[in-house]
Amino acid sequence: MENSAICKMLNIRYPIFQGGMAWISDAELAAAVSNAGGLGVIAAGNAPPEWLEEEIYKIRKLTDKPFGVNIMLMSPFKDAVAEAAAFLEVPVIISGAGSPGKYMDMWKSKGAKVFPVVPTVTMAIRLERIGADGLICEGTEAGGHIGELTTMSLVPQVVDAVRLPVIAAGGIADARGFAAALMLGASGVQIGTRFLTAYECNVHPSYKKAILDAKDTDAVVSGRSTGHPVRCIKNRLTSKLKKMEKTGASIDEIEKEGAGKLRLAAIDGDIKSGSVMAGQIAGLVKSEASCEEIITELVHNTHTLIKSYQTKELFNV
Repeated sequence: MENSAICKMLNIRYPIFQGGMAWISDAELAAAVSNAGGLGVIAAGNAPPEWLEEEIYKIRKLTDKPFGVNIMLMSPFKDAVAEAAAFLEVPVIISGAGSPGKYMDMWKSKGAKVFPVVPTVTMAIRLERIGADGLICEGTEAGGHIGELTTMSLVPQVVDAVRLPVIAAGGIADARGFAAALMLGASGVQIGTRFLTAYECNVHPSYKKAILDAKDTDAVVSGRSTGHPVRCIKNRLTSKLKKMEKTGASIDEIEKEGAGKLRLAAIDGDIKSGSVMAGQIAGLVKSEASCEEIITELVHNTHTLIKSYQTKELFNV
């Protein structure tokens, strides 16, 4: 695992990416993940370039290891943020919610490795053609903005369709998910929800508690009628959005209701009226731990799990 192609490409110890979670994935969390051997990721979200620049300067004081920046291409600051990431020579750029084609040459000219998030095989093929270095295949089990295909079905189809390394995301929180992703052909995994309860994660304590208290059916999807569905822990907001969709509310009305609600939950701690984005795997997350403890446990248990299956007689052949 430590000597995998993806680790050599990015100069990281383990093929574990920390998910870029807006309002949550800051320099402190990303640095802790990178120091533990994974790839820590700062989420630019809808923040202006000045905020991102400060976080990049901060992370370089906290770690000398590689890190990434997640750039959401629906952001009103996307052009300025893309330019800032290039100017500051961010080692790894992860793009989401669109195609990064217009920025690809700029980023790569500064030595960045580019890993777009893809929800379909068609998008994966298109992004390989324009020069992506790898792909993050995110299944619908993930938290936040999601596609329709599951990780189990999406990853092997993308692996078969492209020659790039594929990182599996969505529904992965422990060694069983990690091992499954590798068996599907992935070169590594991206994990978001599990890191929400890391000691180094600065999300509001109430948000962390909502994850720790979550059950298997608590991560629900709203906003499908807008074309931009989002998975969150069910609460007063998700119930209201669901009712609005059932009664035929317009896209503008639904999007207005959801605007600013992630910050309300993540920063202000209002987990009833705010958007508590989390994946379906939230029901498996039952404890807090440091990023180093999370990654060490993941790697050790995945090695153990794979070795144990190699010695089992699963089929009488």
